[in-house]
Amino acid sequence: MTSIPFLHIDWTTIPKEEHPGTTGTSFWQTLEFDGLRVRIVEYSANYLADHWCQKGHIVYCLEGSFVSEEESGGSTKLSAGMSYIVSDSLSSHRSTSVTGAKLLIIDGDFLKS
Repeated sequence: MTSIPFLHIDWTTIPKEEHPGTTGTSFWQTLEFDGLRVRIVEYSANYLADHWCQKGHIVYCLEGSFVSEEESGGSTKLSAGMSYIVSDSLSSHRSTSVTGAKLLIIDGDFLKS
């Protein structure tokens, strides 16, 4: 990973990319660095991810609520102020949200298992 100098981020200036889910839509604002990705992700109401993810993440719920489902059968509801952390390839998971949510998601090489 490269060094990152002090960086002020005005998220209102970062374009939103639309990512359709199986139902609903997610919108990503993404900053990419060598070996590191930082995103603000918003889920619309009635959102269901279109895939099971194997990637590691640090996820912090800023607003709303969502459920993190595990392909193995477990699930956890997270609301504003809650987080989860998982390393690459340790869980097949996906998100769903009935009412919508806004998340800060950080992932990168440091989460490789």
